[in-house]
Amino acid sequence: MKSLKPKTTMATEKINLTAPEGPVGAIAEDAQMTTDVQTTTLTPDADATEVSMSETFADEEAALAADEAGLDMGEATTEEEEAPAVGDDISGLSEKELVALFAAKIESEPVQTLRPVVEAIKIALYKQHRAKVEAEKRAFVEAGGDEAAFTPSVDEDEVRFKELFAVYRNERDKHIAMLEANKEENLKIKLAIIDELKELINSEENINTTFARFRELQQRWKEAGLVPQQNVKDVWETYNLHVENFYNYIKINRELRDLDLKKNYEAKLALCEQAEELALESQIVEAFRKLQKLHDEWRETGPVAIEFKESLWERFKEASSRINKRHQEHFESLKSEQLKNLALKQELCEKTEALLSREILTRKDWNKASEELLEIQKVWKTIGFAPKKDNNRIYERFRNACDKFFELKRNFYAGVKNEMEHNLALKQELCAEAEALAVSEDWKHATDELIALQARWKQVGPVARRHSDAVWKRFRAACDKFFERKSAHFSSVDSEHEENLKLKRALIEEMKAADIKAGGFEMVKEFQRRWSQIGFVPIKLKDALQKEYKAVVDGMFATLRSSERDRSMNRFKERVSNMKGGNQLRSERERLYNKIKQMEQDIALLENNIGFFSKSKNAEALIADVREKIARSKRDMAELIEKVRLIDEQEAK
Repeated sequence: MKSLKPKTTMATEKINLTAPEGPVGAIAEDAQMTTDVQTTTLTPDADATEVSMSETFADEEAALAADEAGLDMGEATTEEEEAPAVGDDISGLSEKELVALFAAKIESEPVQTLRPVVEAIKIALYKQHRAKVEAEKRAFVEAGGDEAAFTPSVDEDEVRFKELFAVYRNERDKHIAMLEANKEENLKIKLAIIDELKELINSEENINTTFARFRELQQRWKEAGLVPQQNVKDVWETYNLHVENFYNYIKINRELRDLDLKKNYEAKLALCEQAEELALESQIVEAFRKLQKLHDEWRETGPVAIEFKESLWERFKEASSRINKRHQEHFESLKSEQLKNLALKQELCEKTEALLSREILTRKDWNKASEELLEIQKVWKTIGFAPKKDNNRIYERFRNACDKFFELKRNFYAGVKNEMEHNLALKQELCAEAEALAVSEDWKHATDELIALQARWKQVGPVARRHSDAVWKRFRAACDKFFERKSAHFSSVDSEHEENLKLKRALIEEMKAADIKAGGFEMVKEFQRRWSQIGFVPIKLKDALQKEYKAVVDGMFATLRSSERDRSMNRFKERVSNMKGGNQLRSERERLYNKIKQMEQDIALLENNIGFFSKSKNAEALIADVREKIARSKRDMAELIEKVRLIDEQEAK
């Protein structure tokens, strides 16, 4: 951090000036400076005069979030109030860039000048931080999470900013402590100067030497810095008393005294003119701050001739009074404006809360209510700050009401969405049933069923617009298909059967020639679908044709199962190779070994039960089914044994 040197002005010593009670001597006007420049301390609300009255929600949210995170800046010092505004445009910087800028500022610039840029960086960063948190929360809720259970992830940029802020605040505290220590030291210096001034009265030196020492003491007094606020008045009055005593009781050269009085007169006259110019300035807060400095200079300037003292003082005091009055009126106006803003914001809160109590049952009503709320939010953004003590409270009230509204809206649309999704599922089921009936050869039964399905369709509620047309076309297509088939069937049944026979035989040949490994299960399903769409064949050829078709399909599935087993083994090999440590491998081997033992027991049980099935009426069918299960179990067990072998090979490596 750049080395800091405290200022040696008296800019922060608050001055109170009252009308003089009467002349005391050549320096009396300085002793009478007690209340004219009012000690109106700028509250944090006063800083709002430098903030746009069209503050956005994002700024409010960011400032609130930063305060809640423990990043409140506290009261500004006079040095910080006089610090220049932010010169850099930081609106387009990312969080990382903002943090880097903060670090660079801490490293290169005096801490007493950093407050405006720190405030700007803080708000800009927390705008982006809150946006990230809100997006993360939305994703969490949309994924099915409970909003109350949401916990944001750690933002590394925010963590780094807080670390830098702690460094900044520590350096700022040290600087303020240093200023206070300097003030205490300056108090000692000024008290010592007063003691030396006392001794001048009793000095036996010649007048020129004594006057030179007096001038030196005056210069040292001017060069001495600020003293603690509570000592300003007493120290100054004591100093002024002894300066006056010096002029009254020490016999100094008249010519030198007159020259000094003339110089002081010209200096105070210039101060009067500067104060009168300040009274015309449009920026009253800045004018008030400059007036404080003028009063510091007035106090440091020596006395004038008695005939000019009262008139100069009255002129300076009159200009100060005009500035004080405008300053007071400014803050009274600002306070009044903030109270009006509070009333307006309370009214908007009440309107928003009224929306919450309104019974809204349809999407049209929700859309209308949403438009009303958006208009309310637009108006809110045009209203400036409320008083500091009320600003966060009223914003919290408004934000909570808005959040509650949109929560209710989300819940409503979630219910509508669920209902439409349920209706879509019902209609898809009706489509599936209609599609199944579309290929039916039981013309009377299918006709009755389709008519019943159409009646049920009318009873189902609406679905989402993006699905409505497609699902209706699907249902209608299935119905049309059946009735077209029915019409064609009864016009030419015999020719249809012969044509169907040709189609099915052609399909069987196509299936035999197909590359089933490349097409996969989807190809088999497509062949099955096409087979089911072909109508009846001559009855005498039906069984033979169906048997041939089944044999081809079974062969396809056997080929695919074999291929699938190969892929499964390859995936298992890859998974075993990625297992870390012997514990994982042993755990997987034990699991597979237990499955093998269980399958051996199951196979033994099935083989033992075959003998009992011969006594049943459907013995052949039952035995065939059991043998198929035994064969399938043995294939699965062989695959498991191969996996165990692979694990043993991996462990041996």
